[in-house]
Amino acid sequence: MSSIDRSQSVGGTRTYEVRTYGCQMNVHDSERLSGLLEDAGYVRAPEGSDGDADVVVFNTCAVRENADNKLYGNLGHLAPKKASRPGMQIAVGGCLAQKDRDTIVRRAPWVDVVFGTHNIGKLPVLLERARVQEEAQVEIAESLEAFPSTLPTRRESAYAAWVSISVGCNNTCTFCIVPALRGKEKDRRPGDILAEIEALVAEGVSEITLLGQNVNAYGSDIGDREAFSKLLRACGKIDGLERVRFTSPHPRDFTDDVIAAMAETPNVMPQLHMPLQSGSDPILKAMRRSYRQERYLGIIEKVRAAIPHAAISTDIIVGFPGETEEDFQQTLHVVREARFAQAFTFQYSKRPGTPAAEMDGQIPKKVVQERYERLVALQEEISWEENRKQVGRTVELMVAEGEGRKDGATHRLSGRAPDSRLVHFTKPEQEVRPGDVVTVEITYAAPHHLLAEGAVLEVRRTRAGDAWEKRNTEKAARPAGVLLGLPQVGVPEPLPAVTGGCAVD
Repeated sequence: MSSIDRSQSVGGTRTYEVRTYGCQMNVHDSERLSGLLEDAGYVRAPEGSDGDADVVVFNTCAVRENADNKLYGNLGHLAPKKASRPGMQIAVGGCLAQKDRDTIVRRAPWVDVVFGTHNIGKLPVLLERARVQEEAQVEIAESLEAFPSTLPTRRESAYAAWVSISVGCNNTCTFCIVPALRGKEKDRRPGDILAEIEALVAEGVSEITLLGQNVNAYGSDIGDREAFSKLLRACGKIDGLERVRFTSPHPRDFTDDVIAAMAETPNVMPQLHMPLQSGSDPILKAMRRSYRQERYLGIIEKVRAAIPHAAISTDIIVGFPGETEEDFQQTLHVVREARFAQAFTFQYSKRPGTPAAEMDGQIPKKVVQERYERLVALQEEISWEENRKQVGRTVELMVAEGEGRKDGATHRLSGRAPDSRLVHFTKPEQEVRPGDVVTVEITYAAPHHLLAEGAVLEVRRTRAGDAWEKRNTEKAARPAGVLLGLPQVGVPEPLPAVTGGCAVD
């Protein structure tokens, strides 16, 4: 995010910067870290200052390749800055901190605080303790101390928000270390979730994304197998909530009552991200994925029957240990049958601490690369074909902020269709704000976006657009921004694409 030189602290107040790596769970955790720091009196540093804040917080990921090398590289970059500016503090949290603990301080002794995934609420206290005692504070809780949604939150968007419904994961996928770092699944009470959503809507939010490491397993911790479908239907009764999404489900727990709730609840969007990982039954077994190709394709078939225009995306890992050419062909078969709108594809690489890292049959890099290129080429072809089917359709877009990198040069704006496809559209004469809704006709398709080159058919100003306008007016008057948290909650910026190997990474 951003920072400021200590000598230019806003009004004498200490500034902070949070750098986020990894999954949506980390993105939302960083909103909480920002909220905690602002609640403790810190001010968010202006953008573009690159590590010159009084406090720099790294919210790390242990799933991404070379995550540790990237962290220590960034810490090394900050070391001379910290040495030249007494009082600057550096904190490291997240999954890599939970995993490496004392290693971080040993390799980077200029770090002041190390905290884990279960105790993010302790960050301000640990920073103050490190300042007073003048020594590094390492505090890693082994289990969740309090559900993080009870913490203050500085939300990044005025119109769309993450809402955590659970933390942790009960699965044992052999390629994933997340359960060991996030712990067993813990579910929030449905009433608490709905109260947060209602408070968000009251602040102007019109789109929420239900978030969990294995989101549709919600209810296993509270003893209700249909809790997730009930939650979706309850979201449909919240006045002013226009769009509901969720990420990411697991095929094992994707039941018919969830499909029915998606189809029958108007504000649940026709979009589904369903991680596949592999189309080969032997590889799925080696991954401990607890479903097989037939089961997966059966879910896709049921979703398409109930929601014909649903856009389905997925995650796929290429080159898992022991994968043969026949195994890979089975993955290509599922891709052809499922016709994903989008696929996030990854080359398998060892993650220390996972069972897969010790498996026999590690695939040579050259073979993995060649298979990966074939998979990407096939998926690009399918994505383009599926997008071309959208040409001529009239769709409602929620106007987005920052999703069209070329919008300034092309005099366009960008928005998300109900199925989450990205659409760039001609800027109308009437003022349009992020969070407002426009109706357009799709005229052109590319593999990863759509164009609406004609005139906008309709503009609907919304409470979400009002919230965006109010927030930006306040931001101009008060650069530090406004702390938004329960019960006074606010809102993420454009929802980032789902990426990575585990269900929510």
